[in-house]
Amino acid sequence: MPGLVPATCAGPVGNEFASVAGEKKRTGHEARLRPHFQESRPMNGRVANSKRAGVAHVASVVYLVGGDWNGEEALEDLLRGACLDVLRFRSAQEFLQHQRSDTVACLILDLELPDASGLDLQEQICQESGPPVIFITRLRDVECTVRAMKAGAIEFFTKPVKEAALLAAVDAAFIEHRRLRQRNARLTTLQQRFNLLTPREREVFPLVISGLRNKQAAWRLGIREVTLQVHRGQIMRKMAATSFAELVRMGDQLNISVPPPAPTSQKAPMERGLALA
Repeated sequence: MPGLVPATCAGPVGNEFASVAGEKKRTGHEARLRPHFQESRPMNGRVANSKRAGVAHVASVVYLVGGDWNGEEALEDLLRGACLDVLRFRSAQEFLQHQRSDTVACLILDLELPDASGLDLQEQICQESGPPVIFITRLRDVECTVRAMKAGAIEFFTKPVKEAALLAAVDAAFIEHRRLRQRNARLTTLQQRFNLLTPREREVFPLVISGLRNKQAAWRLGIREVTLQVHRGQIMRKMAATSFAELVRMGDQLNISVPPPAPTSQKAPMERGLALA
């Protein structure tokens, strides 16, 4: 892709990064790495298995998007010295057209891009659940800074940037992206389980997690209490909930609307114990 300048610490990761001949000399930055960097980016630039821990390590990537980076070589050298994979794009469109790898990442973004505003690109990335954003710009604009931070930016730097501050921001971005990926994976799993429920079970779910007693929920649906108990058991099983409290948390994560309390006039028949249909 024109304008794409890949750079790696010591080799390729999948098909996204170009090879680098020879192993780069270790720099002083690498000695100051936090454990997060060391764990997420193994030697030789490949996803590897840790023989000691028995777990797989997935490489992290930094995306640089800017039209005219002052000192861009120093910035890339700093990130490579931290043993991070780097991909650089000259415009917002180049970045959006790129097929990003499914891995922990962060986006270092210039406020001024040739084809768009960095703030507009940040907004689109957030809508797509993309990687966290770090702004580096030559402008000192309070309004833009406030807007970027409200939209979830990790940091908003003006040039020149201190190395330690930038690495700390990248570290924080990776941690935040890992948290977001875990949350999204959890939501995907919960949605798949919820899709297994029958239409009736989906009616029962919000009534159960609303705190209504079985008798009250059954009355609202016009079914017998024993029938509701069967539905409740099926919901617990299909949602893989080990407790009622966990089922309530699942409903909250899925944004299931809890029905409002019934008016007093509608509670009277149930409380008098009238037969249910």
